Amino acid sequence: MSETVLVARRGGVVELTLNRPDRLNAFNAEMHEALARALAGVAADATVRAVLLTGAGRAFCAGQDLSERTVADGESPPDLGATLEHWYNPLVRRLRTLERPVVCAVNGVAAGAGANIALACDIVLAARSASFIQAFARIGLVPDSGGTWLLPRLVGEARARALALLGEKVTAEQAEAWGMIWKVVDDARLMEEARALADRLAAGPTRGFALIKRAFAATWSNTLDAQLDLERDLQREAGRSEDYREGVRAFVEKRPPRFVGR
Repeated sequence: MSETVLVARRGGVVELTLNRPDRLNAFNAEMHEALARALAGVAADATVRAVLLTGAGRAFCAGQDLSERTVADGESPPDLGATLEHWYNPLVRRLRTLERPVVCAVNGVAAGAGANIALACDIVLAARSASFIQAFARIGLVPDSGGTWLLPRLVGEARARALALLGEKVTAEQAEAWGMIWKVVDDARLMEEARALADRLAAGPTRGFALIKRAFAATWSNTLDAQLDLERDLQREAGRSEDYREGVRAFVEKRPPRFVGR
């Protein structure tokens, strides 16, 4: 088992910690492999009902480990498109389609692909000292890991273009104000709040959450008519779940629901 991603289980929550603090949790192949295995394990385990993703040390993730990308004079440059196709794109797709809610606790700087991986999660909390940087243009690259798709939808095209072209740091407070993330938390309380949120989601209607994620995934490409039809179909599926029956019973009986995630 690789130590580049720490996996901890707390009830129905799996906590994943990027663990290369000496490299600001920058991705290398080993960490990609470890995170992919962990997320595959979550997807295969019906008893897991929420995921919490964070980083060890003073950063969430600095993106790609550039020490693996140095090219000597005369050598052929690496195929960065192949890197995206093999590692980053599948990771973003896993996070967006995982049928569990994913909470991200950004404990420090989230730069480059690290920023966009955080933004691909369902609910993002950030420590007050955290920041987000689209660092790609600083080294002549294009935002990847979903950045050109996520940012315009989160902050609007004008801000997204400026962030991509200028590579300026966005503070946690600014990210919250712009709607880039859900909430800013004092540093000392970040993990406490993130774990409480993950626990709350793990006690919720897991199947319904999965259907909510599916609905939002389709909304940007659907017409209103198509989205209304999708809502109809997803609601039909949700209405057949054990959790819906329990939710209605609990409402009628004026008690908290006891969802089982099915």
